[in-house]
Amino acid sequence: MENNSSNFIKNIIKDDLESGKHDHVITRFPPEPNGYLHIGHAKSIILNFGVADDFNGKTNLRFDDTNPLKEDIEFVNSIKEDVKWLGYDWDNLFFASDYFDEMYKRAVLLINKGLAYVDDLNADQIREYRGTLTEPGKDSPYRNRTVEENLELFEKMRSGEFENGAKVLRAKIDMSSPNINLRDPVIYRISHTEHHNTGNKWCIYPMYAFAHPIEDAIEGVTHSICTLEFEDQRPLYDWIVENCEMESKPKQYEFGRLNLTNTVMSKRKLKQLVDEGFVDGWDDPRMPTVSGLRRRGYTPEAIRAFCQEIGVAKTSGVVDSQMLDHFVREDLKLKAPRTMAILNPLKVVITNYPEGEVEWLDAEVNPEVPEMGTRQIPFSREIYIEQDDFMENPPKKYFRLFPGNEVRLKHAYFIKCEEVIKDEAGNVIELRCTYDIETKSGSGFTGRKVKGTLHWVEASQAVSAEFRNYQPLILDKENDEEEEKSFLDRVNPDSVEVLQGFVEPNMKDVKPQDKFQFFRHGYYNVDSKLTVADHLVFNQIVGLKSSFKL
Repeated sequence: MENNSSNFIKNIIKDDLESGKHDHVITRFPPEPNGYLHIGHAKSIILNFGVADDFNGKTNLRFDDTNPLKEDIEFVNSIKEDVKWLGYDWDNLFFASDYFDEMYKRAVLLINKGLAYVDDLNADQIREYRGTLTEPGKDSPYRNRTVEENLELFEKMRSGEFENGAKVLRAKIDMSSPNINLRDPVIYRISHTEHHNTGNKWCIYPMYAFAHPIEDAIEGVTHSICTLEFEDQRPLYDWIVENCEMESKPKQYEFGRLNLTNTVMSKRKLKQLVDEGFVDGWDDPRMPTVSGLRRRGYTPEAIRAFCQEIGVAKTSGVVDSQMLDHFVREDLKLKAPRTMAILNPLKVVITNYPEGEVEWLDAEVNPEVPEMGTRQIPFSREIYIEQDDFMENPPKKYFRLFPGNEVRLKHAYFIKCEEVIKDEAGNVIELRCTYDIETKSGSGFTGRKVKGTLHWVEASQAVSAEFRNYQPLILDKENDEEEEKSFLDRVNPDSVEVLQGFVEPNMKDVKPQDKFQFFRHGYYNVDSKLTVADHLVFNQIVGLKSSFKL
């Protein structure tokens, strides 16, 4: 997938190749398998795989699986699926756990060099001893243990002689460093937890900040690309690579992470939405996860175009989520077949149309792509229109159906409302109309004009369907001065609207992930989870129009 746009990462790589610093490029996408990927990860995937492709390099998919308490093979499989769906394939598949033996050896090396020690302080005490941004930390009382004592204790940690939390291994760097990350960070902890990849071989696990640079070095990664929140970790990254005496010495480069309006971009918070039942899973169509976007109907082409448009910068910013929707419309307008769907049905009986007769009308599949051809739609005495396409007492400039008014039915005839049928509660349940046979669409009729055109579905052959319309799951704060509460307080209670209606009969054989443009409603996708035999469910992808402009 060629991308001719430039950015500072590509410029760095170009300079490195031209200067001879590197003669090849290896990048990696290194997710932790502790949740599903979201749209921010998609930006990282596109960047890492994209720059490697641009320079004929390679990209590894590597799972940083150093915390078995939070990781699961389900997340591993979902991440693989997401990367493939976005249009990429990895040159190598690795796991951090593949390197646990090597990491252990490097930790022993640090102990032998006097650069690591076993600490008995608990997590709260370590946090207290670390100091603050304005005050230096203080040494642990266990910091000056001998090399021999540390080696013995570390081996006992590995052999399972201590309980969880009893001891940790810390790097010995500088407790007075202005960078808190260098104040003797924990590099190993005890966790008697079965690992999805290594089983029960280990009861100690490396911390992410220790494992990550070692993994990059083992794999010979030339450009370790990550988001800005890891910028302060770069000195530790370099310290570990240097003092663990790694042969390869990769460098870390940071870019601004993606933030979207009305969107949570945190796996921890997304997991909370799942665990507390605010959504029906990681792939809920309201979720910004790649699997959720896929199920809703977003396309990989649209996501790639969006990420390439927003670019790669050294600073973070907030992008209007409508920009992503714009690229979905641009991608689907030339792909999605047009059809008619009624989401809030109101029955119409055309009293002067012959009873028992059905005629078939021609309709274009996509007027912007004539080669997609035409489809046949039935028309008869009884049809459905949208409830909000009729008003008994309309305001001025209301051009849809009302008593005595005439409108055009898309692809069909003019009809005129003659009578309104109501139930005992006064609700409109049926309209009686007449049609003019001379006004058939495509007949060249010019006798008179109407200002309203309605979509419709013929009643006898209509296919019942469920429609799910969406609003943002998370509402942004109204102003910056608003007190920050739990993000759950901003969950939109009206984020999904479920409607029961009808689609044209040619839709009865659609398949999950088929996409359509419903006349006047927007783009919809056949839900891959809820659609079963005789029960069609359509997810609204995006509406037809937006005020957003590039």
